[in-house]
Amino acid sequence: MVTGKYKAQLWDKRSNNFLDSPPGMGMHVEVKDPNNKVLLSKTYGSEGAFTFTSHTPGEQQICIHSNSTKWSLFAGGKIRVYLDIQVGEHTNDYGKIAEKDKLTELQLRVRQLLDQVEQIQKEQNYQRVRESRFRQTSESTNSRVLWWSLAQTCVLVLAGVWQMRHLKGFFEAKKLV
Repeated sequence: MVTGKYKAQLWDKRSNNFLDSPPGMGMHVEVKDPNNKVLLSKTYGSEGAFTFTSHTPGEQQICIHSNSTKWSLFAGGKIRVYLDIQVGEHTNDYGKIAEKDKLTELQLRVRQLLDQVEQIQKEQNYQRVRESRFRQTSESTNSRVLWWSLAQTCVLVLAGVWQMRHLKGFFEAKKLV
């Protein structure tokens, strides 16, 4: 689970400073998984938060851009975006969870530990997938190197045989043998 919070500000030419964005300005957030599948594509205000969960291990792509060109022209093309991304167990606000579910301190700590164990299991699964991909890449590279070295050996042997035959013919033509 990934949670992102952002705040966009526009450049004001008159005050030579960044100001809070005007009403109507928004940001479009698009998130893609490693397979280029769109997980989230939504337009928000100039300040907000987005949350998504990916079930595919790997690098996620997050693209944030303004939903309007008139503000960027007004601002001289300068927009500042503050972005805070939290991943995994850090996305949970345990204070709010305790209030909502009326949990005691011990129950809340158990919930935190269960979330940590779940996060560790997810990380282990991700590492297994990475190890499997790395093993496949290593085996593929190893087989390619083997075939390449065999091809080089064959070329060298054929070149040696050709040179010997050529030299034999040359020496016979010069009557040195």
